[in-house]
Amino acid sequence: MPDRTVLTEADEHTLLTAAYGTVVLMTAANPGPIASAKSSTAASLAMTSATGLTGHVFAIKTKAKDLDLNGGNTAEIAETVFPALTASVELLQAKAPDEAENFRATITTMTAAAMRSHHGEPLPTELEMARKIHKALEAAGA
Repeated sequence: MPDRTVLTEADEHTLLTAAYGTVVLMTAANPGPIASAKSSTAASLAMTSATGLTGHVFAIKTKAKDLDLNGGNTAEIAETVFPALTASVELLQAKAPDEAENFRATITTMTAAAMRSHHGEPLPTELEMARKIHKALEAAGA
């Protein structure tokens, strides 16, 4: 079992904000009540399939209100989530280097799952949000 003691509560909060924020942003990129519900469910299921230290952190019971993802619009939420994605990779590179790629891969899987949730081609809005999420992941150490 991975050693979660390498991460502080603040570190775990950052990783959870990044992951749950990814779900929120990908949901916002797929408008409509049914489409957004499918997108959210697919991304959340991908999140729960995480393994390693990332999976253990993602399994922490968290309330959305504790993650500061209550922005009034997508832009406000992104202002919290994109830095959290970058910070997550940076802190994992520093504290659990083998886990940084697992975190990136899990977030990438979450975005892919959200885009495939409606069984058609990804919408331009989904592709653009996924690009921005990946850019934030890659900004670590840049």
